[in-house]
This record gives sequence, structure tokens and C-alpha cells, in this order.
Amino acid sequence: MGEEDPQLEVEVQRVLDAINGLGSADVPAAERAKRLTQLLDEWPEAHSRVRAMRQAAMQEMQDDGLSLRAISAQTGISFGRVREIIQGVTKRAKAAKKAADNPAD
Repeated sequence: MGEEDPQLEVEVQRVLDAINGLGSADVPAAERAKRLTQLLDEWPEAHSRVRAMRQAAMQEMQDDGLSLRAISAQTGISFGRVREIIQGVTKRAKAAKKAADNPAD
């Protein structure tokens, strides 16, 4: 399943290991394809839930009196990105705004 990254928290590593397990060659190809398709079908919703949980955790830190810089220091995420996350700005939204601001010629 690959090397474990010692920097990852145990829970994160378990999720990544589970995803890697879905592609295990020990499982017949048709079953792997079926499982991976199910994961991909659920992924957008799961991704949105994880993003919302991260935003809520950072908002909680701010509500507890931490500054954006303190949140940045504690999470290892840049100050600007912390601000965007708390405001609900996603990378997709930033890309769409940039495209709207710079339409193709």
C-alpha cells in the first residue's frame, strides 16, 4: 500500500490507506473498477463536507479569539488562505473569478 508519511495524522493515514486499498491488485479488476467508481461518485459530496468541516474548525478558532495569523501558525496554512477558508472562498471560486476578470480575447 505504500510508505506511510510520518507527518500525517493517524486518521488521515487511515483514510489514504483505505483509498489505496480500493485499487489493490489482490481484488479482481471488475470489482476494483466498481469500488473506485462508487468512490468517485461520492467524492464531490465528501470533499464538500471535509471543506465545510475545515472551515467550521477555523471559524471556531477565530470565535475563540485567535487571530488569523495565530490560526495560520497553528495550522501551517498561509495567512491569506486561512482568511479565504474562513470566508468560504474556494480555489474553484477564485479560478472562476479570475476567468471572469480576464475573458479570452
